[in-house]
Amino acid sequence: MSQRTMALLDVQNLTTRFHTRNGVVHAVEDVSFQVKAGETLGIVGESGSGKSVTCYSLLGLIPKPPGRIHSGTAKFDGIDLLKQSESDLLKIRGKRISMIFQDPMTSLNPFMKIKDQIMEPLKIHEGMKGRPALERAIQSLAEVGIPNPERRIESYPHEFSGGMRQRVMIAMALITRPELLICDEPTTALDVTVQKQVLDLIKVRQRDLGTAVVFITHDLAVVSEMCDFVNVMYAGRIVESAPKDELFSRPMHAYTRSLLKSIPAIHAKGEELYTIPGLPPDLTNPPAGCAFKPRNTMGRSELCLTGERPQLTSFGNSHFVQNCPGCLAGIAH
Repeated sequence: MSQRTMALLDVQNLTTRFHTRNGVVHAVEDVSFQVKAGETLGIVGESGSGKSVTCYSLLGLIPKPPGRIHSGTAKFDGIDLLKQSESDLLKIRGKRISMIFQDPMTSLNPFMKIKDQIMEPLKIHEGMKGRPALERAIQSLAEVGIPNPERRIESYPHEFSGGMRQRVMIAMALITRPELLICDEPTTALDVTVQKQVLDLIKVRQRDLGTAVVFITHDLAVVSEMCDFVNVMYAGRIVESAPKDELFSRPMHAYTRSLLKSIPAIHAKGEELYTIPGLPPDLTNPPAGCAFKPRNTMGRSELCLTGERPQLTSFGNSHFVQNCPGCLAGIAH
């Protein structure tokens, strides 16, 4: 893909694999994307499509072994994250790049008070301790809408609801004013009302701080609300990439069209909900051609490539799609 100018994060040809007893899992293959300051990029796809592994690779969070980054670059403000030592990554991770994880109960230490966990990034990255750090932590809780922050900061994680724990995670992620925030499905475990509150909170804090955001999700409704650009991933590769409005108005790849058709809100009342048939391919033995061929009901599967992998091709308006004839067939004009 052509590089958009002034990218804060520029990832090129990232390939990450897991070497297991059952074979090599081709989790992420030749993935490239850019994120500019203040911009929100959505990475969307089914479970196992490579969304989270892509972002974990950037921050050195994949287990090694069995994980291994085989190739690629990931330049953050000119620094190649993939070439940094663990000690150098520690200076960036949690300071300039922060992450909100899917389940706050597995990310927050149940034996530590909230205040100690929120103050920890300040101690590590800014050398701030004592009363100044506590006051900053209380302010951070107040900014994410937790009532009585002076009292609640003395609580333990189990004393908060799921939505409040996620707010704590957001406060912790943003307390160092990071330039890039990675959100790994942060609303999956929340009910619809709380999900809306958390998404609105992330948008407000992003606007206030000018933070770039990478939003990992399987929910296209969240993408439509949060993102400026969207990468659609399938079987470890990007199959379509476009500005949000372009993607929703002119989806081209059969997988993207299938995802959009499976959104419940677009179905008439009583109409049977569309589901994508079959399962994603086994990534220990990825197909030589189009990975979506066996599940392609929106195009013409008989035309899908079989002997070579489809490559991303420009269709104008910063819109890139894998050039598989079978997946591009049947596009409405």
